[in-house]
Amino acid sequence: MGRRLLRGLSGAAVFLVSVALLSVRHRGAQETSGETSPGLREGMLENPERWTQKSSEDAVRGGGRGQNLQIQPPEEHRTQGSLTLGDVFIAVKTTKRFHQSRMELLLDTWITRAREQTYVFTDEEDDALKKRMGNHVVFTNCSTEHSHLALSCKMAAEFDAFLASGRSWFCHLDDDNYLNPQALLQLLSSYSPTRDVYLGKPSLNRPIRASETLPNNQTKSVHFWFATGGAGFCISHKLARKMVPWASGRNFLSTSELIRLPDDCTMGYIIECKVGGQLLPNALFHSHLENLQLIPTSRLTQQVTLSYGVFENKLNVIELSGPFSPQEDPSRFRSLHCHLYPDTSWCLQAVGW
Repeated sequence: MGRRLLRGLSGAAVFLVSVALLSVRHRGAQETSGETSPGLREGMLENPERWTQKSSEDAVRGGGRGQNLQIQPPEEHRTQGSLTLGDVFIAVKTTKRFHQSRMELLLDTWITRAREQTYVFTDEEDDALKKRMGNHVVFTNCSTEHSHLALSCKMAAEFDAFLASGRSWFCHLDDDNYLNPQALLQLLSSYSPTRDVYLGKPSLNRPIRASETLPNNQTKSVHFWFATGGAGFCISHKLARKMVPWASGRNFLSTSELIRLPDDCTMGYIIECKVGGQLLPNALFHSHLENLQLIPTSRLTQQVTLSYGVFENKLNVIELSGPFSPQEDPSRFRSLHCHLYPDTSWCLQAVGW
């Protein structure tokens, strides 16, 4: 499996070198990822503030996108088999300017518990990152810009590397996500990778609408649900195989150009409009687009992903006491990690812990 994955990564690298030149020509593109540019979606929200509040409350009781966010899977998607982390391909998307400020935090925390399953996809060489991750870091040569083309370039690399790995599940994360590997495993164990499964959390309370480009300068209106990349999402192997004509290699970029939306939107578009699948919304994924302080402290260790960022011009982080102060641990990821794994060496050294 390891050799096949390395061959797949090498093939993806050849494709990405040529794509990088195309990415540079799109530096004027204004589309940005929904994870860091809520403005793309705010114009389509009926009440953005109310929806943001509800999405965190969903971590407790469900409720959301016109149908309830799920904690347990629908009966037709359940599985009886056993699952290990070795069956999961975890992809983390980042960029060179966040290698130190964001990636080092992840490398010190949750990645230590899932290193063999985790691959980092970035845009520029970095000896320090290479030293820590070895052949689990992929330098894509994609543009460092935040255009929809540059983001789709990295997603294409992630998708092809997953297919080459032969694993059962593809899970995408951003570099401001904390992943609880055991919570992820428990969630995925409830579903079968031999069925069409697309798990994540929408950032909208209704389908996104877009114009699909057709031949002869024609367009048509399309609408679909998508899981915001800023909260993370997972796709089963069976569904991924169906997506290949639109999502593998250059095809992903071509598909993204049809709707001129970011990579996470393109994923939803492919799954719902091309393959005929559907998003299974889940309340255990979280992005910085929601008010993270609304998640009860008692429920934090049960969540699959968490995040941090700025909300309403204030630092948006989970509410959690010790062992580190907010000044020492502004993201609260280190403190959360100590609650999950109190035997971590630097947790034991924390004062009063």
